[in-house]
Amino acid sequence: QVQLVESGGGLVQAGGSLRLSCAASGSILSINGMGWYRQAPGKQRELVATITSGGIINYADSVKGRFTISRDNAKNTVYLQMNSLKPEDTAVYCCNADILTAGTYYNMDYWGKGTLVTVSS
Repeated sequence: QVQLVESGGGLVQAGGSLRLSCAASGSILSINGMGWYRQAPGKQRELVATITSGGIINYADSVKGRFTISRDNAKNTVYLQMNSLKPEDTAVYCCNADILTAGTYYNMDYWGKGTLVTVSS
C-alpha cells in the first residue's frame, strides 16, 4: 500500500556533500513525522534527524551543524542535506514515516529499504 523509496546515496570523499531524498507513495491520507536513521556495519541503527508535519526538527548530536533535514509535504518527500561528511558517517541511511492510509483509523510506521552512503578518508 505504501512505499518509501530513498535515493541519493553514494561514495564521497571526506569533507564532501550528499543530498538524500525519500519519497512516500501509495494510499496516503496524511503523514505525521518523517525522519532519517542510519546503521553502520556492526552497529545498531541510530536516529539521524526527524521532522514533524509542523516543521519541528530534531538532530542527533553527531550531525548537528552538518546535516539539514527538510520536507515537501505536497510531494510526501523528506530530504537530508549532508555536508562536511566524515568517514564515521558511512552507513545505510533509511527513511521513516508515520503515515495514515486510506481504509485505516490510525497511523503506522513505514520504512524504506535504505541507501548506502560511503565516506572515504
